[in-house]
Amino acid sequence: MVGPVASARPGGARGKGVAHQRAEFVVTVSTWVKYLLFQVPGWLIAVVVLLVLRVWIDLPVKIAVILFILWVVKDLLFYPLLRIAYQSGPKTVVEQLIGIKGVVREPLDPDGTVFVRGELWRAKTEIKAGPITAGSDVRVVRAEGMTLIVAAENGPATVIGDRHGT
Repeated sequence: MVGPVASARPGGARGKGVAHQRAEFVVTVSTWVKYLLFQVPGWLIAVVVLLVLRVWIDLPVKIAVILFILWVVKDLLFYPLLRIAYQSGPKTVVEQLIGIKGVVREPLDPDGTVFVRGELWRAKTEIKAGPITAGSDVRVVRAEGMTLIVAAENGPATVIGDRHGT
């Protein structure tokens, strides 16, 4: 998946306080494709080694092909064990909470606490949101440090970021 992401750089050109935006393109690659792309250099090295062995010790082509196929099969068999290392996504606990529902414990006006995934978190409402009463359902829309920014669940759906369960 490819898509533009706008980012503002404070200070602008030559520090004159002019803010400008530049578009960056973010490419999302599946875990399987990422794993295979990381295996390609190893496969190329295996081919070079097998070609050198073919010249030095007169390795038969049939044996070289079988050894290369075994090398590739080994990489494919290791994928289930190594898949987690190649997965991308939120790296911190707070980032994993984006999109998750919670319940207000102390009223949010604009600060308070919410109960999300079995833990109490310090939370704030969005800038223009009104107060949210205790017991109301909220959804985490982003995080600022260790403080969750939430929106009322019955309000407009403005979830920012990836959704990782409910």
